[in-house]
Amino acid sequence: MSVNMYSMPGYFQTMPTVGSPLNKVNAENAQELKDVEANIAKLMNEAAAAGKSDEGIHKSGQMTVLERIFTLVDEGTFHPLNSLYNPMHNKNGSTGIVKGLAKIAGRWCVIVASDNKKLAGAWVPGQSENLIRASDTAKMLHIPLVYVLNCSGVKLDEQELVYANRRGGGAPFYRNAELNQLGVPVIVGIFGTNPAGGGYHSISPTILIAHQDANMAVGGAGILGGMNPKGYMDMESAEQLIEATKRDTSTPPGAVPVHYNETGFFREVYADEAGVLAGIRKYVGFLPMYDPQFFRVDDPQEPLYAAEDLYSIVPLNKKRQYKPMEVIARLFDGSQFAEFKKGYGPEIICGLAKVNGLLVGVVTNNQGLLMNYPEYLKGTVGIGGKLYRQGLIKMNEFVTLCKRDRIPLVWIQDTTGIDVGDPAERAELLGLGQSLIYSIMDTNQASLEITLRKGTAAAHYVMGGPQGHTTNVFSLGTAATEMNVMTGETAAAAMYSRRLVKEQKAGNDIQPVIDKMNDLINTYTERSTPEYCAKLGLVDEVVNMTALRSYIKAFTESYYQNPQSITPVHQMMVPRIMRDYDNLSAK
Repeated sequence: MSVNMYSMPGYFQTMPTVGSPLNKVNAENAQELKDVEANIAKLMNEAAAAGKSDEGIHKSGQMTVLERIFTLVDEGTFHPLNSLYNPMHNKNGSTGIVKGLAKIAGRWCVIVASDNKKLAGAWVPGQSENLIRASDTAKMLHIPLVYVLNCSGVKLDEQELVYANRRGGGAPFYRNAELNQLGVPVIVGIFGTNPAGGGYHSISPTILIAHQDANMAVGGAGILGGMNPKGYMDMESAEQLIEATKRDTSTPPGAVPVHYNETGFFREVYADEAGVLAGIRKYVGFLPMYDPQFFRVDDPQEPLYAAEDLYSIVPLNKKRQYKPMEVIARLFDGSQFAEFKKGYGPEIICGLAKVNGLLVGVVTNNQGLLMNYPEYLKGTVGIGGKLYRQGLIKMNEFVTLCKRDRIPLVWIQDTTGIDVGDPAERAELLGLGQSLIYSIMDTNQASLEITLRKGTAAAHYVMGGPQGHTTNVFSLGTAATEMNVMTGETAAAAMYSRRLVKEQKAGNDIQPVIDKMNDLINTYTERSTPEYCAKLGLVDEVVNMTALRSYIKAFTESYYQNPQSITPVHQMMVPRIMRDYDNLSAK
């Protein structure tokens, strides 16, 4: 009788172990990182609490949005996304939805829930973009999109920021249609009044489950007829409106008697909120999924070293270096990592790791000094974090091969940009950077990107950044994240160096120019913080160091839940190419 549960155990159960025990706790660095995390948590709590009080929601007979989510999902599986996303600066600090990745009935789903604490879940500026991100995530992972819907329609006094435009209020309805056509189900539980845009929110999914007091309609009861349009409001018009409002005692259109008894749009109706949520779970439970064991190459294992160590390993000070292998050792199964083309393109570390026994490809930036490198500049010293010719070529090869073998990618960025100057141009770095973008798009392979510390200029794009909207499932930041085209000091020098020369040559006081330079530096600092990145959506969530592995696990398990194509493990090329390269390198 066979006792081997996995294919090719010689490749995947004997992967090298990396990392080492933490020698010394860096208490100062740890506290600085945790202070940033505490501030992010405070901002998230404030955004969640804004609007109607929990007590007010309960008095109206409703659960809060978070109570609905935690009743719906499998315990301990909710991974929030875009908690601080608020690109249009809404006063309540959010886009009026709560979103994330979670298991429902054992299946990973993307969840979007209307925040009924905030204008009864109204469409507000920035919400449609957030909804599009949700549908993109479901599309790339080929997993269900679940709505917990309570949408009162467009916030009318800001309709121009919500309603129209290419990625405006109607775009998510097209995305829901696209998901259905791709075989990705969209399941909705409907609460409260959902008119106009809220009505299309309700009708565009695959399965509609309603609370007995819910409705959905083209327009709401508040759109009153019988008035004489003048293009302005005067006393006569106001009196007409008052009388029309007094006469209107009808229930909102599109209630259960219409859409369950007559049209049949509602599949099921429940008398209480818990019933609606149970109905969602039932229908998600009908959906196909692979048992993870089908794709495992090894037993699930925890890393050998604690995630808490990351607070000492990853310096908040961007000028300080660390060993990337120590980070890898605290994120992946058994602290095991098989490196691809070690020694070639030393500024990049890439290779295979395991998450819950499932294969992932990992790409990260090396740190420190690289002696006698790059090869196109003889006798020079390269700087870890920067991209050079060999590293770009290596990443092109690796992502292409991972797609061939259907291995999802985890990018862990800490990059200071791409090498510049005529030697770099002769070495074709501009073309190789765009070639990497081409390779990523050509593979169309789902990936998770983590900006561990620095995401700089075009290097941020080419290393799996969120600009790859058909491949980047979501991006994460940390307390150490900083994003900019260049440092504030470099930007100030680029903008004002000639001005300094001009003023000094004219015999003028250069202090006013210096003051402007410092203002720019301070602005760069403020607009590169984790908080700012989260608010504008440069990252989809800022997560604690100790939560990174959990998000990687959620991404990886989601990827393998219901893939559209499979490469049999014993037919994979990446591990074989790695072994051959290592043997050749050893010789």
